[in-house]
Amino acid sequence: MAMTMTQKILARAAGLESVKAGELIMADLSLVLGNDITAPVGINEFDKIGTGKVFDKAKIALVPDHFTPNKDIKSAQMALKVRKFAGEQDIVNYFEVGEVGIEHALLPEKGLVVAGDVVIGADSHTCTYGALGAFSTGVGSTDMAAGMATGKAWFKVPEAIKFNLTGKLRPYTSGKDLILHIIGMIGVDGALYKSMEFTGEGMHTLTMDDRFTIANMAIEAGAKNGIFEVDDLTIEYMKSHSTKEYTAFTADEDAEYAKVIDIDLSKVPHTVAFPHLPENARTPDNWGDVAIDQVVIGSCTNGRISDLRRAAEILKDKHVKKGIRVIVFPATQRVYLEALQDGTLETLIKAGCVISAPTCGPCLGGHMGILAEGERCVSTTNRNFLGRMGHVESEVYLASPEVAAASAITGKITAPEEVL
Repeated sequence: MAMTMTQKILARAAGLESVKAGELIMADLSLVLGNDITAPVGINEFDKIGTGKVFDKAKIALVPDHFTPNKDIKSAQMALKVRKFAGEQDIVNYFEVGEVGIEHALLPEKGLVVAGDVVIGADSHTCTYGALGAFSTGVGSTDMAAGMATGKAWFKVPEAIKFNLTGKLRPYTSGKDLILHIIGMIGVDGALYKSMEFTGEGMHTLTMDDRFTIANMAIEAGAKNGIFEVDDLTIEYMKSHSTKEYTAFTADEDAEYAKVIDIDLSKVPHTVAFPHLPENARTPDNWGDVAIDQVVIGSCTNGRISDLRRAAEILKDKHVKKGIRVIVFPATQRVYLEALQDGTLETLIKAGCVISAPTCGPCLGGHMGILAEGERCVSTTNRNFLGRMGHVESEVYLASPEVAAASAITGKITAPEEVL
């Protein structure tokens, strides 16, 4: 039976020769992930299961990144619960403040995920690892608990949408523009419980950071997962970050897809998602004159070194407009150090930005950048739901690092070419 990339990965994990869309399977897990919000709930459920021990202490990752460094007593107690569990279970991949990063940037950086893996995480943006040719998806804390106890999870095999990419992105346009463009095309439920599978000659022109960004936001189109075909760039990344064995799966030529969408990357415009849904995608000709109060550059979507460098390129020898707050969040300690050593942070600070420790805080309205009533923020994060980053009457505009940096200079939503 012909299969897609995702279906081949799931078939192997389930010990089956083939699977088909809609089939229910039990699959072996390569990694189970939790953070400081979801893991405490998962740990409570794990205790009820009664196995006593996790299935494999090297295949659990606990990443306290959402409210750390702890913002209050409640978040400190949650982090303490995760810390104690990690110690009791001798979890290999537990990351404390000082070594932690935003989970979906940290795990690939640490080499914990490679092509062919099956990964579940109690966080919806676990789909990020599809950039490496892995099947990865977000689950609830109860499923996380069952995964920690048994090393297995139930899945309904998804059907797929094939994205055939051609051409090359224009200067100052990035993977963030592409995924916002796609979500604008198909809607927030356009890939509901489907696999978004990216291939084509144009795919090879995308950087790994572009691919991480695109896979990260597959969930914003309702997808079960996003996944990229493995190429030389993927292999180079995996070999430089990991010693794990990987398996590159390629879709069969006669694999069945719910839909095939052709995209010429050279025609993808700067795209900003206006409030209050990622599908509310607009291009410069209909941005209008939107004054802003804050800019956030970072997150598991756009907090990697290339993202910070692209923002710094726009801001170099310029300054943030008076009255605009710009908060930059390097996604990991390694990104932070690299940006410090190569002068990226110096450029950003001289331009008037403030640099924060790696955290998810502002993205979910948790801490370190919460919006007040009526305030507007241009953000490189992944969601702009009502009240997402603070007050229910605030507004979030999702954008690329280039657009975010340009907007910081003018104080309104701006294309980078306008300030260069």
